[in-house]
Amino acid sequence: MFDLRPVGYVIGLLVAVLGATMLLPMALDIYQGNGHWDVFFQSAVISTLSGGLIALACANGVEDRLSIQQTFVLTTGVWLALPVFAALPFVLGATEARYVDAFFEAMSGLTTTGATVFSGLDSLPQGLLLWRSMLQWFGGVGIIVVAMVFLPELRVGGMQIFRSEAFDTGGKVLPRAVEIASHISWIYLVLTVICALSYNAVGLPPFDALNHALTTIATGGFSTHDASFGLYQGVPEYVAAVFMILASLPFVRYVQLLAGQARPMLRDSQVHIYLATIAVFVLVIAAFRVIANGDQYERAFREGIFNVTSIISGTGYSSVDYQLWGNFPVVLFFFIGLIGGCAGSTSCSIKIFRYQLLFSAILVQIKKIYAPHGFFQPRYQGRPVDDEVLSSVMSFFVYFVVTLGTITVLLGATGLDATTALSGAAATLANIGPGLGDQIGPSGNFAGLNDTAKWIMSAAMLIGRLELMAVYVMLTLQFWRV
Repeated sequence: MFDLRPVGYVIGLLVAVLGATMLLPMALDIYQGNGHWDVFFQSAVISTLSGGLIALACANGVEDRLSIQQTFVLTTGVWLALPVFAALPFVLGATEARYVDAFFEAMSGLTTTGATVFSGLDSLPQGLLLWRSMLQWFGGVGIIVVAMVFLPELRVGGMQIFRSEAFDTGGKVLPRAVEIASHISWIYLVLTVICALSYNAVGLPPFDALNHALTTIATGGFSTHDASFGLYQGVPEYVAAVFMILASLPFVRYVQLLAGQARPMLRDSQVHIYLATIAVFVLVIAAFRVIANGDQYERAFREGIFNVTSIISGTGYSSVDYQLWGNFPVVLFFFIGLIGGCAGSTSCSIKIFRYQLLFSAILVQIKKIYAPHGFFQPRYQGRPVDDEVLSSVMSFFVYFVVTLGTITVLLGATGLDATTALSGAAATLANIGPGLGDQIGPSGNFAGLNDTAKWIMSAAMLIGRLELMAVYVMLTLQFWRV
């Protein structure tokens, strides 16, 4: 019989820990004397007690090893349970949000999507703003652990190709996850501190520097202002671009760098292609703006590198409304968002390595047409790629396109126009953040959408963040019969 107790135990502990972290924004509100501290106290009590009781009820089923079924349920269950409780401060606090809006915001935070339903951010209590940023920071480090431990173990979307990269779990999922999380968390924390100090050095106030550092390293994109990064144009845009790129590189490479192994980072083909892709798109956007719009060279380059990096990494910051640049950049930005960063990073979307494998498979097929009797095999990083990995990657592409189309149709059925439905589906499924159009574009937000659309988009964020198959497999009867 399928035992849910080990899953419930871990989820309960994580909910209790989430509740404990609410004491940080509570302390900030107490320090500021704004009278908002009790919101976090109540939310912390509810979350900690609920999580603690769940963990206690399931404690007699704790195991070192999880079955494949249990691992699938745990991976999805964590990302479903945490937003339920993370939404409480938004419901009880100054936003007085309805639960659908609060859940949307919490899901957007923990999946590092960055789509928001809140306006008037400049006037919200700082504790609430810090909580939004913390959610993205937690989600960022959480998804790295999921990408390095759980998805390779579950053979989701071709991620099993990275099992040998010093993080093979060998079946012991939970102990290895804790070990990896420990290594990654320190690197993640150090990058965040350096990013915050850098922001402060180029003019951001300490509070804004901290919050933007939390959401930059998480490639999440929540800001403390309605204008997002529009208040900090200039040198801060360059700083943000650097750290967004650093956060969207494989964190396993940073672990190896600290161990004195620089060669893996220098020779990682997905890193090379990712950086080259950014460079090409930045040059294209900057050239278009200079030639077509007559913009200044430095401004065109600066806003190009900031916004291209923001979208391709899935961060979702905006320093300007790039929809005003013309139709060509708008179309380009839509497709840039569907590329994504490197596997094992905080970035989202399809990921560079899958495009590498796709093009490698296409090249092999072309060679077979010209030489039917030849033997050709797709390769990645110089190594042959087996059929299982290729099948997983191809399945991922098919499921992504089908899911994108399905969500677009569902959103259209709720009354959204075609641009809002398609870009909203892409923005949430690929965890990018802003969509296109007047309503959910870089200068708008998702507040005006109907409740049904918000629930659909919340589900899309979860499905996209866990790379589709980790969720879909649990919708089959066979999964529960095994």
